[in-house]
Amino acid sequence: MKAIGLIVTIAAVLSLAAFSAAAAVGSQASTGAKVSTARTGLGRVVVDAHGRTLYLFEKDKRHHSACSGICATYWPPLLTKGKPVAAGGAKQSLLGTVRRANGSKQVTYAGHPLYRYAEDMKRGQTRGEGSQNFGAGWYVLSPAGKKIDRD
Repeated sequence: MKAIGLIVTIAAVLSLAAFSAAAAVGSQASTGAKVSTARTGLGRVVVDAHGRTLYLFEKDKRHHSACSGICATYWPPLLTKGKPVAAGGAKQSLLGTVRRANGSKQVTYAGHPLYRYAEDMKRGQTRGEGSQNFGAGWYVLSPAGKKIDRD
């Protein structure tokens, strides 16, 4: 019985992540992804255009994402078709992009490729903070581009 519940949960998360990724790419088809800031329980953090928290992955190397495949299902990269745009406290000078293995462009902040966490469903949620999934730590970013470690 627990196995069926786990399968249903995983299927729901995968479906939501795929839908979110498709919606994010579709909404940014002609303009760059918007990166802003918002107040959370961890302080002011970097967020996407929908107010969802963005994370760095410590396994990434500058200008290279180490999260693909199943990792990118749980941690969808923030993708863009155009030049990313800063708003509301984010710094334009810290925005950039990296090319992913599949050819898409992922937004970076202070050199860190940016990701959302599939279980952060609402603005202000930071459920992925401090996670050690996929071989390294996941942390939210301050507007200065530094990781926020709640420990």
